[in-house]
Amino acid sequence: MQINVSGHHLDITQALKNYVETKAERLERHFDRITNVNVILSVEKQRQKAESTIRIRGGEVYADAQADDLYAAIDLMVDKLDRQLIKQKEKSKDRKQRG
Repeated sequence: MQINVSGHHLDITQALKNYVETKAERLERHFDRITNVNVILSVEKQRQKAESTIRIRGGEVYADAQADDLYAAIDLMVDKLDRQLIKQKEKSKDRKQRG
């Protein structure tokens, strides 16, 4: 799994990059066919935003989150991605069982 972290109006520190990578590794527990993860962190006045696009075999999954703290926004984004990947995995299992 390749993880790309970039910032919009924000310099990405090594601590932020490590935090995103450790949280993204959690996603592989539920869905093992992740090929690429693009994460964009941005700051606009008081709004901290984290958005991510995950490329998986068979499509893409997108999620974004906003919070007062950038670390909290990353946590919310990863939770959303986690739920979407679990749902995607259940869909693929249903298709295999029908066929």
